[in-house]
Amino acid sequence: KIHKIFLESVNYNNNLSLLDVGTTSSLDESQNLILEKTKENKNISCLSNQNLDLIKKKFTNIKDTFIGDGRKMNLEDNKFDIVYSSATIEHVGSFEEQKVFVEESYRVAKKNVFITTPNRFHPIDFHTKIPFIHWLPKKFHRKILKFIGLEFYSLEKNLNLMSKKDLLRIMSKINCSNFKILKHKFLFFTSNLILVINKKKN
Repeated sequence: KIHKIFLESVNYNNNLSLLDVGTTSSLDESQNLILEKTKENKNISCLSNQNLDLIKKKFTNIKDTFIGDGRKMNLEDNKFDIVYSSATIEHVGSFEEQKVFVEESYRVAKKNVFITTPNRFHPIDFHTKIPFIHWLPKKFHRKILKFIGLEFYSLEKNLNLMSKKDLLRIMSKINCSNFKILKHKFLFFTSNLILVINKKKN
């Protein structure tokens, strides 16, 4: 369903260049869905902090891979028609770092940015599979996670769940108004938030 939203939101076709930011090295079919869905596109590139040799063997249409950081891409302005990122922004650190991640995606994109993230206010956190405690103030949420042995997820640098309000704050701070925030629902609750930016040429 999210891929259908993607196709409709950015008017995608296989001639457009696309950068997937946050590609995982996993060969699991539930991972890297955008790569599964764009096998006919010869203009796909990936940026990751992981080794993508296995991914390149699986998806032979990939044009380029870049080892790097989505908060500081060593890539030219407007290099790709679309910059796409699925469930990565919640793992880049603080709110300020998340803002920089969006700014960098916007800078590198020529036409569109498409970023998805789990909704902080879904009843279950998909990372820990624990209900409701992530609705608490983040300080208390992190203390509970550390107390029950989930120290990795208790650290802001590893998990910083986002709400629609957070995305709106980012867009306000980077002074961008040509965007929309879409909601993907699962069992009547919003499970994922989708930020779509249409980049206007100056």
